[in-house]
Amino acid sequence: MRLTWKTGNIAENVITRLIPSLMVLLIGCKTTQDESTWKRYEFNEPEMGVNFVIKLYAPDEVLAKNAARAVYDRIEVLNSIFSNYDPASELNRLTRNTVGKAVKVSSELFAVLHRAQILSLETNGAFDVTMGPYIELWRKARRQKQLTDPELLRKVSKSVGYQNLDLIPHKQSIACMAPGLHLNLGGIAKGWAVDEALEILRAHGIRRALCAASGDIAIGGAPPNKKGWLVGVRSVDRQGNFYDQMLNLKNCAVSTSGDTFQFIEINGKRYSHIIDPRTGYGLTNRVMVTVITSSAVESDSKATAISVLGLNSGIAYAKKKDIAIVITPLTGEKRAPQVSPKWKNYLNN
Repeated sequence: MRLTWKTGNIAENVITRLIPSLMVLLIGCKTTQDESTWKRYEFNEPEMGVNFVIKLYAPDEVLAKNAARAVYDRIEVLNSIFSNYDPASELNRLTRNTVGKAVKVSSELFAVLHRAQILSLETNGAFDVTMGPYIELWRKARRQKQLTDPELLRKVSKSVGYQNLDLIPHKQSIACMAPGLHLNLGGIAKGWAVDEALEILRAHGIRRALCAASGDIAIGGAPPNKKGWLVGVRSVDRQGNFYDQMLNLKNCAVSTSGDTFQFIEINGKRYSHIIDPRTGYGLTNRVMVTVITSSAVESDSKATAISVLGLNSGIAYAKKKDIAIVITPLTGEKRAPQVSPKWKNYLNN
């Protein structure tokens, strides 16, 4: 991409560019505010099917409310792009196009799908946003408490597979290469949204903030006079008892994935709400995964992928990619958490 601009009188251009900078410096010298006096504000609204929480420090209530409102307005826009429930969303409109037809999409949708495809390749399909047909069938199976007919899974499998999405970067376009394609961004969109929420707060001058959408949290600068935000990471002891391990976190993101609350038992076997894209059934390798990365879009998607990979493959992937994770088996006699080397960086902070 080439950028062009017109040049005028050089001296005039230099002066024009310097004046705003000088004004900022002069004003800053007079009005720099001690952020240690900023007050804490919290907001909570339903967005993207979950409670979307904002915690921030601001100099006054007016700025805090205006910034939070800007965040929630933006999240509604993102939902209109990413939603798999809304028939009019950009995501659903994309899959209604003629098979093989490349369609230009928004920068947000392209970026999310591009990240998803990279993770699908890295994990050999353990993460796959094309498994919408599997998700619909599994929801029905959970309601009826009966496993999906293998023959039906075989039929819809023709519409599942990240290879059925063709991304064309230089045109910001996407082509659906199989009929019946149904995309679901449940394992990545909320992470993208909380990342954007922090960016909007920063644009309003608020850097000490935390934004959370269910199990996905984006964390900015530490609260005034604190080492970081105190975040409870769900852990399990050797007897199977749950407790929260408290970590001081700042300028990072954390996501947790597992079936501690959402699961179903069919014929005496426990299945997770998390679906294995390679089988179409809920996971049975019961693990709880927490991931800490630099962005929530990454922690969200990788927590899901590592849950599918399971204990051994999940740890191996985390070591290879230098990701901070803790993965805990929820069944069996040995329930000790397994951690990647990078996880230790966040302990005892």
